[in-house]
Amino acid sequence: MAKLKDLAQTKERLTSGHRLCAGCAASIVIRQVLHAAGDTNLVLSCSTGCLEVATTIYPYTAWNCSFIHNAFENSAATISGVEAAYQSLKRQGKLKDDFKFIGMGGDGGTYDIGFQSLSGAMERGHDMLYICYDNGAYMNTGIQRSSATPKGASTTTAPAGKVIQGKEQFSKDLTGCMAAHKIPYVAQAAPSHWNDLVTKVQKALAVKGPAFINIIAPCPRGWRTPSDDSIGMSRLAVETCFWPLYEVENRRWKVTHKPKEKKPLVDWIKPQGRFKHLFTDKNTHILDSLQQRLDEDWEILLAKEEMSAKIR
Repeated sequence: MAKLKDLAQTKERLTSGHRLCAGCAASIVIRQVLHAAGDTNLVLSCSTGCLEVATTIYPYTAWNCSFIHNAFENSAATISGVEAAYQSLKRQGKLKDDFKFIGMGGDGGTYDIGFQSLSGAMERGHDMLYICYDNGAYMNTGIQRSSATPKGASTTTAPAGKVIQGKEQFSKDLTGCMAAHKIPYVAQAAPSHWNDLVTKVQKALAVKGPAFINIIAPCPRGWRTPSDDSIGMSRLAVETCFWPLYEVENRRWKVTHKPKEKKPLVDWIKPQGRFKHLFTDKNTHILDSLQQRLDEDWEILLAKEEMSAKIR
């Protein structure tokens, strides 16, 4: 189990002075990830998005480690290529030091545009970790809907109005998609539960082969929430089971946090301005469908855990 005292003494690889918005959880997520890596030699790749744009404004950088900026669609392809080159140099005896490789991207660059390169890297079996910081839309370019955007959320490309009431589709289960690749380690985490997140990153970096972690990253600008409440919104996402915390280790499913009392989804939805249109008589069916889907998904997840426990 990680200790805060030990984490606080590790090197800061994402430094202060970047230009991410006040309250942006992406920086909190990535700092936790990098602290979990300890003193490991790292090479990072990051797709175009909020994190990259706000931390690498030429001629400045907030990264205190090897960092590669990639196009929107190819963070996983880039870092898998670097990992392959590293393995070749190690076999030839030209490189002695050990390195770990982490690809990163937001939900737009991971769920959508970068899904092909991510799937390819996982299937090929590269020794790498991919981190998705999921803020639920294309926030960097104007809050357009992505396949991670929850049903009912109002975005600039799926606005709530007379014709539609926000995004009409449920969000994609990307973590489940990665588990379907049958790679050594897959997990879902949240910055509000830092010890769970850090432990999962350390597990992911320790396995031989590909690993994937999906981490919720509240966005005050896109979610229309106070800038000082991102960790609170992350915690509510976990306690309502909108964002359950679990891992799939060698194809065995395990829920790593079970709320003592599962809160209704509306507790997470109501504070967010992007859902305010749902609180009218004509839209209560959308709230009902969201709660029903969430309850079904939670029961399915628990069933997967129960089934995994029976497999020796």
